[in-house]
Formats: sequence, C-alpha cells, structure tokens
Amino acid sequence: MAFRTTRPLRFGDCDPSGIAYFPSYLNILVGVLEDYFSSIGFSWRKLIDDRRIGVPTVRLDLTFIKPGLQGDNLEFLLAVRGVGRSSLDLEHQVSANGQVLWTAKHRVVATSLDTHKSLEWPDDIRAALTSHLETTDAHHPAT
Repeated sequence: MAFRTTRPLRFGDCDPSGIAYFPSYLNILVGVLEDYFSSIGFSWRKLIDDRRIGVPTVRLDLTFIKPGLQGDNLEFLLAVRGVGRSSLDLEHQVSANGQVLWTAKHRVVATSLDTHKSLEWPDDIRAALTSHLETTDAHHPAT
C-alpha cells in the first residue's frame, strides 16, 4: 500500500517568480520520508537516538514535468519498490491540482550511525517495509 501525504508549497520554497525552487523539493521530500517511517512504527528519533540507524539517500533520480507554484498543496505518493539487505527502493509521485509535477526513483540505505557503514535491516523494520512492498505501477497504486 502506498503512503500518501500532503505538504503546502510555501513562499520560502519558491524563487522570486513564485515557482518552486527545486532544492526545496528535496527538503520537503526528506520530511515525507521521515513521516513514512513514523507511519510504519519507526520514528527517526527512535531510529537515530535509540537504535543508531541512519537512512541516507544513496541515489535519487528526479524527473520534473510541470512547475509547482507558491500556494500549491503538494500531494505525495510514496511506493516501496524493493527491500534489499540494507537498501530500500522507493518511487515518489508528486502532484498538485490533479497534475503530476515530478516523479523520483529513490534509494536509501540502512547505516550504523556509529561506524557509518551499511547494515542489514533489523527484522522488525524489514517486516514493516516488506509489508508495504508495491508490485503495481506507482502511478496507479493498489487501493
């Protein structure tokens, strides 16, 4: 099942013409990823402080289709596409006003915050991630 959430595109996220400044999208996307992990029972505070696990991005491929404008409500759709030993492959679709603005293929990796090396997903986290694995097209997620 895909994770869905919305975020406003604020004045500070845009260039002087009112169009989204693309680095702002990345900052917003990090917040969406943090909310996804919380939704499956693993807040970043628990991961970072208690379990010493980080989830840095190691690959991010964005395709921009239409500009986002100040005041848009961005609709994020996050689909889990693969769970590896330490990796997590995600697809994102971001829309506003019923139109897709951009898409992304995203890989994060579980790492030890003590050694800064990849580590295998712990069984409880792997089970939660795997339970959200999507086998349908991210643009038409299973409902």
